[in-house]
Amino acid sequence: MLETLKTIDENLFLFLNAQHNSFGDTIMWLCSSMLFWTPLYVWFLWLLYKKYPRHYWTVLVAIVLMITASDQLSNLVKDSFMRFRPTHEPHLQNLVHTVNGYRGGMYGFYSAHSANSFSVAFFVIAAVTKGRNYLISIALIYAFLTTYSRIYLGVHYPGDILTGAIMGVVAGTAFAYIHSKFRSKYLKTGA
Repeated sequence: MLETLKTIDENLFLFLNAQHNSFGDTIMWLCSSMLFWTPLYVWFLWLLYKKYPRHYWTVLVAIVLMITASDQLSNLVKDSFMRFRPTHEPHLQNLVHTVNGYRGGMYGFYSAHSANSFSVAFFVIAAVTKGRNYLISIALIYAFLTTYSRIYLGVHYPGDILTGAIMGVVAGTAFAYIHSKFRSKYLKTGA
């Protein structure tokens, strides 16, 4: 069963990774960069500030803890599973399309980019989308582009990013819930 899933994951990766061109190389390279998304992060933080002006510090603490937990758990799992990234897998590495010579670290299960982007997206969705339904689409587009860019760049299998996305959804939703409960229990003076 595991061998079948691994084969499906590799074949789907090779198909998706082969769909490339010079324009896509540039766009996906940018989508994989945290710096590229800085204006969006600033906007998210501004929306969170508008929603929680009196206790904005709680939002910042929750986000820092969430990203740290999401990122470090991914690293722990990578070091435990030790699944080679496609760019380091001996029977695949010569078939993988890379951009700018980027090959990533040795191990790739599961994607921290995927976990972190989905945790941010779902935290924002849970915390500030009331009355702002357009924000759901924007947050999900951000998470999907960041995640897909990792396959495009050749450094993650679809299974790596799917697992990362699931972990990110759990982290983002959980930290938004914890933040909400903390505010309602300990900070009863409003937003």
